[in-house]
Amino acid sequence: MTIEGPIIWALFKKLFMKAKRVNNTYLVRLEKGEEILSTLTNFCEENSIKAGYITGIGGAGDVALRYFDLKEKRYLEKRFNEGINYEIIALNGNISQLDGKPFVHLHITLGDPDYKVFGGHLGSAKISITAEICINILDEAIDRKFDEGFGLNFLDL
Repeated sequence: MTIEGPIIWALFKKLFMKAKRVNNTYLVRLEKGEEILSTLTNFCEENSIKAGYITGIGGAGDVALRYFDLKEKRYLEKRFNEGINYEIIALNGNISQLDGKPFVHLHITLGDPDYKVFGGHLGSAKISITAEICINILDEAIDRKFDEGFGLNFLDL
């Protein structure tokens, strides 16, 4: 017997992520080992969050940052050491819809043990201590639309 999709997510939530809704805002605490982007995307899908914005702080390791190269029209990725705890100085982004599913778009600013700061488009990151995140929900769904000129999916406003 295999356990699939929603059952795994329900078990996962009980072991890891904690969340509390206050008005139109979810306060979310991610735990050590959770991957930020996939966990927040699953959370949005499960809670029918179709649009909103995200802010957060915490600690992460095994980070992949991306930088968009305008000439090549693609993201260049750089990975950062899995053995280091980076302070999440700022996690900012938005939630929209792409092909009828939640699309979480995040940028992150990190600090290293030498007090150097760097950041970019978040590709992935695993929580090394915890993360405290606010998800503010908007009342209307916002879709994304492909832009031929840049080769990216922009907010369709």
